[in-house]
Amino acid sequence: MSVSARDGATISRLAPVKINLALHVTGQRANGYHELEMIVAFGDFGDHISVTPALHDDFTVSGYYAPFIPLNNDNLVLKARDLLRAQNPSRCLPVHIHLEKKLPIAAGIGGGSTDAAAALTALNELWQLNLPYETLLELGLQLGADVPMCLHSQQNGAPLLVRGIGEDLSPLVEFPALHILLINDGTALATPTIFKALHKRDNPSLIAPDAFQSIDEVCAYLHKTRNDLFKPAETLAPQLQSHLHELTASGADFVQMSGSGATCFAIFSTRENMLQAKQQIRQAHPDWFVVTTQTYGSH
Repeated sequence: MSVSARDGATISRLAPVKINLALHVTGQRANGYHELEMIVAFGDFGDHISVTPALHDDFTVSGYYAPFIPLNNDNLVLKARDLLRAQNPSRCLPVHIHLEKKLPIAAGIGGGSTDAAAALTALNELWQLNLPYETLLELGLQLGADVPMCLHSQQNGAPLLVRGIGEDLSPLVEFPALHILLINDGTALATPTIFKALHKRDNPSLIAPDAFQSIDEVCAYLHKTRNDLFKPAETLAPQLQSHLHELTASGADFVQMSGSGATCFAIFSTRENMLQAKQQIRQAHPDWFVVTTQTYGSH
């Protein structure tokens, strides 16, 4: 869910972490894109984007992962700016964009895509373009398959059933908020590399999600799902299995890798159990990315 604040002429957005609770690869299109079926949730932790009118375009980055961010047009935030500006160049005056980078790079939790989505919505407001959500979705898909679902998170943050290449979005109407612990040992895995290492592309579909009243019901359902990218990711990062074992040993109710990795996550029945596991893993691995988040439920 977006967090919007005005401070003079500055508009800020949270770019929330995207967690693939389940990811089934069910086919491949003639153009090379993979057919996916996913359950996706968004958390209250993430990057932050702020946009301010300026005399000339500028882009700055802060935060722990700032040194890993390209400052040229390879960055999805700047691609989003330029794509939106092309819709109405006369109204899109120079802007200073600042990115506070808290999410690790190439980590399977939507960092670049969620930043792009936050930039699109913030600039749409700053420039008073008033482009409807549907138009932003079309623009977002040009930036990447994950951007439309991240744009949804800017609307209300509800968990999603995602199909196709990422463009078919169905909000889940009964889904609770989840207590989630995220860990990453610093390994970066490029999504194209993971898909290239995928041997089987016609895997079984997701069982259609039901209405879930509790975290226990969500976890029982997720135990019947998969992340079809785990095995190819594990060939490049063999330590992933041990990360899942460590999360299970910490008392988690469900563990899995998110997206194309290498971030792994754990769902806990209570916030207290999650915080206890966080402390335990941080003590064991002080140099890892270890954060907690509560995901947005359907309400």
